[in-house]
Amino acid sequence: MTKLITFLYGVIAYLLFLIAFLYAIGFVGNFIVPKSIDTGTETTFTQALVINVLLLSLFALQHSIMARPAFKKWWTSIINPVIERSTYVLLASSALLLIYWQWQPMRFIIWEIENKTATMIINGIYFLGWIIVLLSTFIINHFELFGLKQIIQNMKNKDPKPECTTFKIIHLYKIVRHPIMLGFLIAFWATPVMTLGHLVFTLTTTVYIFIAVKFLEEKDLQEFYGEEYKDYQKKVPMLVPFIRKRN
Repeated sequence: MTKLITFLYGVIAYLLFLIAFLYAIGFVGNFIVPKSIDTGTETTFTQALVINVLLLSLFALQHSIMARPAFKKWWTSIINPVIERSTYVLLASSALLLIYWQWQPMRFIIWEIENKTATMIINGIYFLGWIIVLLSTFIINHFELFGLKQIIQNMKNKDPKPECTTFKIIHLYKIVRHPIMLGFLIAFWATPVMTLGHLVFTLTTTVYIFIAVKFLEEKDLQEFYGEEYKDYQKKVPMLVPFIRKRN
């Protein structure tokens, strides 16, 4: 019964991730979804800015703190390690849904591209960014990253060793060290209509990505993989493709 509950918990967490991920495409790009980054009732500039930054900060704190090895070690002494990743995914997805729900639109236009061909190209780049994000997760094992592998192996009475313990440089990871984050940056910046609210979202997430990757994730990876990762840093750029200088 415990294993079944654990399995259902992991599946629910994964389904919530799928909902949050798919909704993000519509939310940021102003496609299809009922509430997007530029829809809703406008408030004052100050109120909108404070609320939006707080929402993004909440996600950033949850995302960064729970990803740190020291926190994971403490956290898995309290909860079943099998659901550690699923819990992380569940809370991260919930934070994203909160952003979609409470985001305050700021519709002042920073730039607007009216040429239809240029708009189509930019929208194509936008979707390319999301494709890069999704493909990158499968390159490093999508189902382990989002907790499904752990709960399935638990149902089979197996204690799987994470695949990420083996350092591999393949596909997009030969171009940049963090293709998932590169995909997000492409998607967030590629828009034919950049409103003030969209710019606040994009600038805040861009700053967070660079800080989190360079000063948190890269440090953790150096400690985990040692000289292998340091050599990788010298050969492959962090986020900007085809720049060989170490970031």
